[in-house]
Amino acid sequence: MPTFAIGATDFLLDGAPFRVLSGALHYFRVHPEHWADRIHKAKLMGLNTIETYVPWNEHSPSRGEFLTTPQLDLARFLDLVHEAGMHAIVRPGPYICAEWTDGGLPAWLTADQSMTLRTNDPTYVAAVSEYLEDVYAIVRPRQIQHGGPVILVQIENEYGAYASDKDYLRALTALTRAAGIDVPLTTVDQPNDDMLENGSLDELHKTGSFGSRASERLATLRRHQPTGPLMCSEFWCGWFDAWGAPHRVAPDSARELDELLAAGASVNIYMFHGGTNFGFTNGADDKGTYRPTITSYDYDAPLAEDGTPTEKYWQFREVLAKYAPVPDEAPAERTDAPVFEVALNRGIPLWQAGLIAEGSFAHLPTSSEFAAARGFSSYSTEIEHGGLLAFAEVRDRAQVFLNGSPVGTLSRDHHERVVPLPADARGTLTVLVENLGGVNYGPRIGEPKGLIGPATLNGRPLTRWSAGAVLLDDAEAIREALGSAVATVDAADAADAAPGPLCGPALASGRFELAAPVDLHLDTSGWGKGVVWVNGFNLGRYWSRGPLATLYVPGPVLHAGSNEIIVFETIGAERAAARFVARPVLGSSEP
Repeated sequence: MPTFAIGATDFLLDGAPFRVLSGALHYFRVHPEHWADRIHKAKLMGLNTIETYVPWNEHSPSRGEFLTTPQLDLARFLDLVHEAGMHAIVRPGPYICAEWTDGGLPAWLTADQSMTLRTNDPTYVAAVSEYLEDVYAIVRPRQIQHGGPVILVQIENEYGAYASDKDYLRALTALTRAAGIDVPLTTVDQPNDDMLENGSLDELHKTGSFGSRASERLATLRRHQPTGPLMCSEFWCGWFDAWGAPHRVAPDSARELDELLAAGASVNIYMFHGGTNFGFTNGADDKGTYRPTITSYDYDAPLAEDGTPTEKYWQFREVLAKYAPVPDEAPAERTDAPVFEVALNRGIPLWQAGLIAEGSFAHLPTSSEFAAARGFSSYSTEIEHGGLLAFAEVRDRAQVFLNGSPVGTLSRDHHERVVPLPADARGTLTVLVENLGGVNYGPRIGEPKGLIGPATLNGRPLTRWSAGAVLLDDAEAIREALGSAVATVDAADAADAAPGPLCGPALASGRFELAAPVDLHLDTSGWGKGVVWVNGFNLGRYWSRGPLATLYVPGPVLHAGSNEIIVFETIGAERAAARFVARPVLGSSEP
């Protein structure tokens, strides 16, 4: 059987020096029917390895379960990597960052106040051990010495930026070895002396994460990893985008990659192909100001969100060809997607849809108290007069309504938490709150969401609340709600009717025909803020803030013949219509 080891200066594949030329590809961000295509295109660019994180919160939304649905079939993904003749690197965390909600930690875990996250706390380690046993049951038989693709497994993730609990790292290492993982184990940290020192152990191979100044950063890494191969296991060839900010690009990354490889280092390109934060999976950054990550995880990667090669792909391919063989075959360039418009001819206000699971509380609850881990929550109470409505904090965006009419919006990223109500206000006060994504880096990981108390009106506490999740995970329930609605435009006349406005918060739907499934790009530029489903598949969030102005629709979620689109618009759209365009629009960019 093949062997893979760490030598004095190189990785050793069957005893011979081997340079890892890897690209990051997250199976959970790519439709499973596209996995083989994306892996193949990595090989065509000149890569020999695929790296992926494993998101604990997706696999284990409840403790004791480990989902392996088609979207989460890690075994199949690794088998496809192997079938392509490539190697694999697995990074199971348990914390992954990845601009993924809560850094991959499950909501049930972060809500448990009895444990201290990312430490050697026995309660936390016990939960981690359950998860790693499930992951390693998949990885163990797929290690290279057993005829599989896996050559490296990472312990934790950039731990030196968070803490320095060596006993915790030893516990993870022991769990990993006890589970039968025999390939070399690595850690990754930014090439900073403190981070490299705090984030690893002598028995783990240290690697770096950076995107520039390779010679300088490899020298720092070498001081902490005196023998063995140097590796940048997160070579940042781009960056992620936040709502309301420019689209980020990294135009010099091919030159930086060339410098890295010229120094003899191995590499994992982060990201080779970013994919999409479908549904409510995006994370957020908070270093004083909360900034949620957008739906597209294009990352300015060599392979674009829709799987087409970018200019960076060809630049990287040329660089890689200087250091290793590159196949003659090349991927096809992007072609235009179909352009058409669909009338959203059936709609219903959220308040009439029966999709709010409310319970009664004698205090202002966080969303975790009524099991709303993601998406939207609704709060309501009765008031007798107006004045200044205030909350301790809003996480993350709150629309305030009085007797169904909007009176204001509070945005966490603007540090807003108060809204004035009319002096004669009286009746039902309702607050629609959107969890815009769990913070994925730093001390605020896993924080409670929703409205944070106390809530006051003119300084006096509001303590009686009805609150609950907005039930958007079940597409069939949404269809039933829309089925009970009166059509805004008769289906037979929809093609000829001029779509009117859509006033949110409301759900609306329409249908369209396709000759065959094909990738589409949904133009959201005329809409306010919300979420879209196509044939029950949650494409993710849109927002007029930008930079993103389209949502990617993977071809495998579509059908030949009739297809359904559902929109949850929280603000409003001038036209109740969905327009599909030829190409993605990621927004104006800056380096």
